[in-house]
Amino acid sequence: MIFDLPMQTIALFFLGTVAMGGIVWVFLYPFLSGERNVEQRMASAARVGPAVRTSRGKEKSRREQVEESLKEMQARKGKRPPLQTRLAQAGLSISKRNFLLASGAFGLFVFVAGFIGGIGLLPSLALGFAAGGGVPMWLVSYLKKRRETRFLEVFPDAVDVIVRGVKAGLPLIDCLKIIAQESEEPVKSEFRQVVDSQMIGLPLGDACLKIHEHIPLPEANFFGIVIAIQQRSGGNLSEALGNLSRVLRDRKRMKAKIKAVSQEAKASAGIIAALPVAVMILVYISSPDYISLLWTHKMGHLMLAASAIWMASGVLVMKKMINFDF
Repeated sequence: MIFDLPMQTIALFFLGTVAMGGIVWVFLYPFLSGERNVEQRMASAARVGPAVRTSRGKEKSRREQVEESLKEMQARKGKRPPLQTRLAQAGLSISKRNFLLASGAFGLFVFVAGFIGGIGLLPSLALGFAAGGGVPMWLVSYLKKRRETRFLEVFPDAVDVIVRGVKAGLPLIDCLKIIAQESEEPVKSEFRQVVDSQMIGLPLGDACLKIHEHIPLPEANFFGIVIAIQQRSGGNLSEALGNLSRVLRDRKRMKAKIKAVSQEAKASAGIIAALPVAVMILVYISSPDYISLLWTHKMGHLMLAASAIWMASGVLVMKKMINFDF
């Protein structure tokens, strides 16, 4: 009978079900979120079409350079960066080896703590594996997202500094040096790397394109493409960067508007997700003997496990419905 299963087997079944659901979600998320469609659209936009004859060879050259830059951007987007690059994107100076050692040590600590606590060998192994492999990577993703958010807050002002400096007659490299000295992090450190790369002989356009490797945002890629094309074919840099600054501020304004509009849906989702837990706590306060069967009886254990799985599925679906990408 399923009611005679030991607690260890039930816990193992629950952890295995959660792990299987996570694996299925990882593989199905690109299809559910529309990322594959976005990638196909970007590939079609970056695809080189038939050459258009023009009497001005300079315009044709600029168009070809734009197409080449779009193809390079698409090629970089399809590749998953290595671990060391993701650590740099999160603003961490730790090496890959030390990060893996620290993750393994943390997982081992959780395993030992769980085993000493008496939860069993297999559940302790599962918790140790999740702590050593999941928590550090989640922390890296969190720090990366926080650094990108801070970059977007400071970056439009840095572009405005370049525009005003170029209009005043300053060389572009001097404007970048001002940002590398006076701006806030993480823009300050990224532009310092651009200046250092240019001083050791790397072309300025290629050095600006490397910002996207540390800050994988479209805004950083736009800036690198503008500088690279201007360095190759010339043009009015202040006008191009002025348009870029307006685009960055419009995107920032649109993001804030989307966040404000979606707050009501997010609040409703939070209330719906917290309601079962709140009801269970209130029932336990009023009638502890009535609800205690959920953790004292084997059938209650299975009901809790099934409820947790369905709640997690519902939260993921609601998160997908209220998250807006633009």
